[in-house]
Amino acid sequence: MTNDKSTSRMMTGYLRYLRLQRSLSGNTLDAYKHDVEKLLRFLQGEGKNPEEAMLEDLQTFAAQLHDIGVGPRSQCRILSGVRSFYRYLVMDGYLEDDPTELLESPVLGEHLPEFLTVDEVDQLESSIDLSKPEGHRNRAIIEVLFSCGLRVSELVALKWSQLYQQERYLRILGKGSKERLVPISDQALKEIDLYLPWRNELKIKPGEEDYIFLNRRGAHLTRTMILIMLKQQAELAGIKKTISPHTLRHSFATALLEGGADLRVIQALLGHESIGTTEIYTHITMQTLRREVLEHHPRNMKHD
Repeated sequence: MTNDKSTSRMMTGYLRYLRLQRSLSGNTLDAYKHDVEKLLRFLQGEGKNPEEAMLEDLQTFAAQLHDIGVGPRSQCRILSGVRSFYRYLVMDGYLEDDPTELLESPVLGEHLPEFLTVDEVDQLESSIDLSKPEGHRNRAIIEVLFSCGLRVSELVALKWSQLYQQERYLRILGKGSKERLVPISDQALKEIDLYLPWRNELKIKPGEEDYIFLNRRGAHLTRTMILIMLKQQAELAGIKKTISPHTLRHSFATALLEGGADLRVIQALLGHESIGTTEIYTHITMQTLRREVLEHHPRNMKHD
């Protein structure tokens, strides 16, 4: 349950800090106040106080800003205000750790979403040490994300009851409780099978038995765990791109479009409400095509 008095006290202290310590103007104070209030309303809907929020809660909040049509620049401003608020909570002793440290903002400018080529995904998977207990699990996670284009929230919530191995598809419950069917590749199914011997040895917590991907303690994974694992694996693989679970979703869609898939099919597979959201991948593909033309068309090639 949320404690309105405690939250109100935090906000009062935060605004006083901004006014006295940072000497912000009235308009800037109002902007910070409104931005943090957006977060507080979201957390109230989740039944949480600000000091109970985890990174995954803040990531869900950021994703909702995108879903309701808040532009990238406004998202960055709001998330900047959220970071400022949590820095204050740490400084004033409400919290020991800042949950916004790994919270990413949308990329501004003309930068398109980062994606991996098939070779880079293979490179990522090949770099996994399969002698480690979680090796096959992590490889299966990467393959499912890339082969199925799932959101990370959908992956961590994935259950055996949603996997139809014979028919080779997943039944995914996406945003707004909308259900969609997503084909799963033979390679992804193979990686899941290779992960099973380790999973079968775990002492699984009651109520967690149906989750496919578990941690060492027998509980389902969190989005933060997946993010950290991918960043560490990318570094081991020598991949210089900044990647996250969403990068593999982008990679799935980009690979489909470059392979000739219809944009409406990709929209259905990703579970996008609007075709406009899916159209970003046409920009990625056009960028790739332009590079190919510049590098390989005879009119662009320099002759000695």
